[in-house]
Amino acid sequence: MAQTRDRMPPAKSGDASPDDHDERDDFPPSGEEGAVKWKGKRRKRGEGKREDRDRPPPPSSSHDPLEVFGADLMVMILNNLDARSVALSCLVSRAWHGVASSDRLWSLKCEVLWSGKAHIPRVCQVHGLSKLAAYSLSVMDGKRTRITKYDLCDHAWEFHFSKAAPEYWRNLDPYWKGTGPPMHRYFHLDGSQSADPGDRVWGGHECCYTIVTSFIDDGKIREHYVRINRWPPMSVYRKQDWSWEMSNSIFFYSSVPDADKFGGTGPLFPVVCGL
Repeated sequence: MAQTRDRMPPAKSGDASPDDHDERDDFPPSGEEGAVKWKGKRRKRGEGKREDRDRPPPPSSSHDPLEVFGADLMVMILNNLDARSVALSCLVSRAWHGVASSDRLWSLKCEVLWSGKAHIPRVCQVHGLSKLAAYSLSVMDGKRTRITKYDLCDHAWEFHFSKAAPEYWRNLDPYWKGTGPPMHRYFHLDGSQSADPGDRVWGGHECCYTIVTSFIDDGKIREHYVRINRWPPMSVYRKQDWSWEMSNSIFFYSSVPDADKFGGTGPLFPVVCGL
């Protein structure tokens, strides 16, 4: 009986990818000529697979700079960036966070930030605080416009009368007469105030102060001032060097720079309202 083979219909163009092959090629066809062709196809296919295995992988164009340069060199590179860019680098990956948040890097950033400042916030001088946190808290405190009793009491204050003050007081004021160093005032935690010994203006009278702060919606300050006895309220200003100024129509106060004061100055915890 004659043997017959079922022939499959030819595949249409587009039905298979160039990498696909006909399953019929895995079985030797009948006849000597067909067997030779079949062996040739199998040999070429095997050689192609070996070439694919031996071919080196294409070079990657997305190498991680941290892996390429190493942590020490990356610290040197990041040190040339501004603080905001370095802080954003912490979000790249865990490995980047470990390098970009290191105290070695942020110690230098803190030194630059604190350079030329009149006061260094106490909140950033807490023992064990990372330098990244110290930098962030310093920036936050430097934007604060709400003065606290700790700010008043931690600093010495230069004091002089304004031009609108009575002439008698201005004649006693070395600021106007140029007869000596400026007068100083000192605030105390019990709400009292004092002056240097021998102050001709002070006169030894009892003096106390109050800090008044009122708020509106969203925690915004509506009114904020410092008042001494029953004198007119003093408006409060924060300068670019983080020092303080207070003044009314009669006298003027300015905080004496004390950036070298051990442990910093001001409140121990961040003051949220009034930023």
